[in-house]
Amino acid sequence: MTFDQRDIRIYLAVHRFGSIRAAAVHLGLAPSVVSRQIADMEGQLGVPLFSRSARGVALTDAGNLVLEHARRVVEEFGFLQEQLSDLRGIQQRNVRILCGEGFLADFVQNGLAGIIGTTPHVRYELLMGSTDTVVSSLANGDSDIGIAYNPPATGVVRSLVAARHPLCVVLPPHHPLTLRDTLRLADCLSHPLALLPKGHGTTDLLMRVASDSGLALSPRLITTSIDALRRFVTAGLGLAFLPRASVAMDLAEGSADVRELSDLALAGASAHLMVRARRRLPASVDVLARHLECSMASFAQRC
Repeated sequence: MTFDQRDIRIYLAVHRFGSIRAAAVHLGLAPSVVSRQIADMEGQLGVPLFSRSARGVALTDAGNLVLEHARRVVEEFGFLQEQLSDLRGIQQRNVRILCGEGFLADFVQNGLAGIIGTTPHVRYELLMGSTDTVVSSLANGDSDIGIAYNPPATGVVRSLVAARHPLCVVLPPHHPLTLRDTLRLADCLSHPLALLPKGHGTTDLLMRVASDSGLALSPRLITTSIDALRRFVTAGLGLAFLPRASVAMDLAEGSADVRELSDLALAGASAHLMVRARRRLPASVDVLARHLECSMASFAQRC
């Protein structure tokens, strides 16, 4: 019993979109074709791979096993393609990176700048996303390398390197809280706050600390833009929460100030350079990952 590339492509799409119809639209196929293909796979295996409901489909335990197999097949095929391309003298490579916005400048200025001139055969695709998006993208094989802040321990990704980056409160200059010797999250909540949405490492961490302490977060601004958070602070509108590196330019200009928070979980937060767990990395991906470990300011202290 074997599954071909078409079987696997359909299977992964149904899992990714959680719906036969949505997967069919994405693949450009009729829903009946997708449904029949999944049914054929289940018939071959003798077990249901998806549970069906009015809300869509979800993987069964057997489906999760097949999912892991399908991902490995796709990754191993990519690994093989790169090796065969080397034998044929074809050097063109494509490496996909997904990172949080706070790492963007560091990646381009310190990471990419040091390797792009020595790898003319590699095209780098860079996208930005939340911590949850980075982890999900790696797990689904949509990206090769992920860079994120304080990702959850899921077992589907592995960290090649992690470096401590405490979560700080970012304040306007001369804000009353700058006079305090030590600050906790609780000390900040009476002031107007700006936060990233749920799914971002900073906000998920803050929500967990607040919940454990019986506190409530009531942001005045929710935005997907770190630049908007910075401007909220520099305009004197209130406070935000970011690692120190994310506001280095504002600190240098004197338009913002930062204070580390003494809450243990916030002080121990970290940045991670990640790939999918148990994946055998193609050479082009491995070379970039090893380079980023030592070239990006976010991780360079590890070398």
